[in-house]
Amino acid sequence: MAGSDDTSAWVAVVTGASRGAGKGIAVALGQVGATVYVTGRSQQAADSPYGGTIAETADLITRAGGTGIPVVVDHADDAATAELFARVAHDHGRLDILVNNAAKVPSVQPGGFWERPLEAADLITVGLRSHYVASYHAAPLLIANGRGLLVNTGHYGAVSYYHGPAYGAQKAGADKMAADMAKELRPHNVAAVSIWMGGLDTERARAHLASVPPEARPSTRRESPEFTGRVIAALYALPDLMTYSGRTLIGAEIGATLGVTDIDGAAPVSLRSTLGGPPEPHASLR
Repeated sequence: MAGSDDTSAWVAVVTGASRGAGKGIAVALGQVGATVYVTGRSQQAADSPYGGTIAETADLITRAGGTGIPVVVDHADDAATAELFARVAHDHGRLDILVNNAAKVPSVQPGGFWERPLEAADLITVGLRSHYVASYHAAPLLIANGRGLLVNTGHYGAVSYYHGPAYGAQKAGADKMAADMAKELRPHNVAAVSIWMGGLDTERARAHLASVPPEARPSTRRESPEFTGRVIAALYALPDLMTYSGRTLIGAEIGATLGVTDIDGAAPVSLRSTLGGPPEPHASLR
């Protein structure tokens, strides 16, 4: 099955997929027929002010043509993460795609970092360290597959100010982590990348915009959460996938290169000119 072009044979894990980006990515992978394990803590819609559960996401994956498997995982719990990948190993013995998306994103509050709750730093625990832990357990399964893709979901906040120091540290760290993991995974034909997403049309974003006076709401189009999943599916299907390994990619740009459009047929716009772009990887990382 290694390196199969049959997307229905793909096995993927998407962390933090009760709602938002993770949910969209997982559903998009389901649309190409993949078996997708979705993780998160939300089992009831009331578990989050934004709604959404892992069971709902899994159902959407199955209805889209894939196989959705919900697994309750608190990614602050290393043992629970290990159990997730032990289950994947038991069920399949391999893994095609890991998407590290779980992140404990705090509410945006005014003031300097010293004036906000210290819990903002939890994003570095569930959002950076948790990416490492999931990758640690996934790597042997990706290697066993003979071909694989590890993705960290990223953002322009890695190089520009966005939501504060903890957010920037998490995003920059996730980029570098993917680059360094790519270096070590390359001999095993496993690629690792970070993909920057633009402003997303998520439950959290819609709730925020609803609280803003209409005249103050931005008019720019937002990416669907599914768009990044479409990009990931197209990237993994490439025969020359490894040429992208180690890179931080802007989703809108790689989407344009691969001919991937959003769910409404539109092409998302890169924000490189306003928020900056990722540095090219050093030669030692290629």
